[in-house]
Amino acid sequence: MPIQPTKNIWHNGQMVPWDQAQIHVMSHVVHYGSSVFEGLRCYVPGIFRLQDHMQRLLDSAKIYRMVLPYSLEELCSAVVDLVEANGVAPCYIRPIAFRGYGEIGVNPLRSPMEIYIANFPWGKYVPGNDGADVCVSSWARLAPNTMPSLAKAGANYMNSQLIRMEAEINGYSEGIALDVNGYLSEGSGENLFIVRGGIVYTTPLANSVLNGITRSSVLAIAKSLGITIVEQPLPREMLYIADEAFFTGTAAEVTHLRSVDRILVGDGSMGPITKAIYDEFFSIVNGKKPDTYGWLTPVKVAAAEPVGV
Repeated sequence: MPIQPTKNIWHNGQMVPWDQAQIHVMSHVVHYGSSVFEGLRCYVPGIFRLQDHMQRLLDSAKIYRMVLPYSLEELCSAVVDLVEANGVAPCYIRPIAFRGYGEIGVNPLRSPMEIYIANFPWGKYVPGNDGADVCVSSWARLAPNTMPSLAKAGANYMNSQLIRMEAEINGYSEGIALDVNGYLSEGSGENLFIVRGGIVYTTPLANSVLNGITRSSVLAIAKSLGITIVEQPLPREMLYIADEAFFTGTAAEVTHLRSVDRILVGDGSMGPITKAIYDEFFSIVNGKKPDTYGWLTPVKVAAAEPVGV
């Protein structure tokens, strides 16, 4: 999906014009993938779970021994300032911290940290207006003792790229990866949920999944709706006998799966449990229901129409 430029990008405490937000080709991140990043959505009422996203950015940086010279409060304020300065909502927000221009070599510790935040319009992420047709990928997720899955690191997404490219080349919207032990993990950029017998199942963090912010939101919504949630390792074949299945993620939001490996999930339509969660999620983020969770940070933007419903 082409990027739609906006006016400003936040860089190390300053607003710079979009076209001037550039890095040197010899920056450490270009050669070794030394970056951590976040993805947030701003809806009409406000930015969704801003503090949780920026805390995860700090956590990802800590795992990779990156010292960011900004506090949680300063990073959150920077996001709000940027969205208001660009006057774009709804929008997608991309903070990224990386090792910049300094030294060559695998050791990153003497390369300076750079932090950028951009925002821009971005619509539906997973293709398929009537649900996504997905496959189980031949590529496995990262093993726990190779690269940390709890860090949202740029290098991890080389694995995701292989999963997504394979899926699209073979005619699917997205791929689902297994973990090192052959259990279900997640999509290339989404957490996975399966519904069977009125119970919602999802893969736990130990199955090499990212600790998704939207994932945790769906867990809270399901609890509030009286839906039973079970987090446990899941075999691949659960996908084939599921009554319903859906992805969650900042980009994917709540996306139901129409089929897996050409096998319909249920009758292929969005099932009642998925729809209840979907409706509740979008009612909250679009301001149609009270934000009792405190998930939305208001921004002063002359916003466009609500999205997603």
